[in-house]
Amino acid sequence: MSQAIGKTALAYARVWHHVDASDRVLGKLAERIAIVLMGKHKPIYDPGVDCGDYVVVTNARNIKVTGKKAQQLVYRHHTMFPGGLKEIEYKEMMRRKPDEIIRQAVSGMLPKNKLRERRLERLRIFADDDMGVFKDNILKRWEDGTLPPRTN
Repeated sequence: MSQAIGKTALAYARVWHHVDASDRVLGKLAERIAIVLMGKHKPIYDPGVDCGDYVVVTNARNIKVTGKKAQQLVYRHHTMFPGGLKEIEYKEMMRRKPDEIIRQAVSGMLPKNKLRERRLERLRIFADDDMGVFKDNILKRWEDGTLPPRTN
């Protein structure tokens, strides 16, 4: 009996997706990225198996937020020292680390389990248009922000 039973390595082959974040709404873009990182766009999706794809995001500096979030949004982290709660406003975070804004938004939309960090490792975010050596890996692009068509 030489036939493979169940999911083979070929079924879990990972594809590289490119997303241009220029003038996109942060929450909607992060939700679509999370779906691709989890692999929910694939017909072989299984919640307990990491079968998602790679995502490369460019122009993170040009992302948009709706409403008054640009003035009201505050990012917090703790240094683990007494009194070490640090707060950074959205505009300051956009100036310093625009990639971290998208990374935290996508992280909040992924399931809180052991696969979360492994999925976030497949997310590459660049503040500008230059993506370096990753441009050779890109197989799919979404210009309008929608998911690639589902293959059955």
